[in-house]
Amino acid sequence: MSRRRLHPDELALWQRVAGTAEPLHPKTDVFARDRANGTKKPETPALRRRPQAAVPVGRFEMSRDAAPGAARHDILPGIAERIAAAPLRMDRKAHARLKRGKLEPDVRIDLHGMTLDRARSALVAFILNAHARDHRLVLVITGKGKRSEDRGPIPTQPGALRHQVPHWLGAPPLSRAVLQIAQAHRRHGGEGAYYVYLRRRRE
Repeated sequence: MSRRRLHPDELALWQRVAGTAEPLHPKTDVFARDRANGTKKPETPALRRRPQAAVPVGRFEMSRDAAPGAARHDILPGIAERIAAAPLRMDRKAHARLKRGKLEPDVRIDLHGMTLDRARSALVAFILNAHARDHRLVLVITGKGKRSEDRGPIPTQPGALRHQVPHWLGAPPLSRAVLQIAQAHRRHGGEGAYYVYLRRRRE
């Protein structure tokens, strides 16, 4: 679509009005006459940007500035601290005897060396069977786990079974049978085992 040219009378009127106006930016309003004549406005000097010189960037290397042997920080507290901080649901006196290793487990299961899938299936069957037989205290042996040599940029906890078992015990279908979880006394495996105190079937 072509642009309509101004009639001479319209152009004269526009020039008289434009002559009474003051530009907001006199230094950059150098094209007022061209606008009055109806010509296309070229790019203003303010829009022309001079390319800036590129800033050289040094070569990036991961952990280049990290201090050797820097301390590692876990996002969550250790599994023992989380279990110890859980609310006490069983009898306080029985729990004190349990922590001292004075209570003998009714039955036990050893998950050490199993894959996670196999261990979870075995644990579910074991706990539900023990609960059906009215056992109260069972011992779950996980082993302490070996610390990986490849520590990588993301810290990982050693002993996958030791960290997964409390989660399995606290989630369905086992949560309805489990009353309390505690780390075993050293005479029953210490950090490589858990006491699991089961609910009575009528609870």
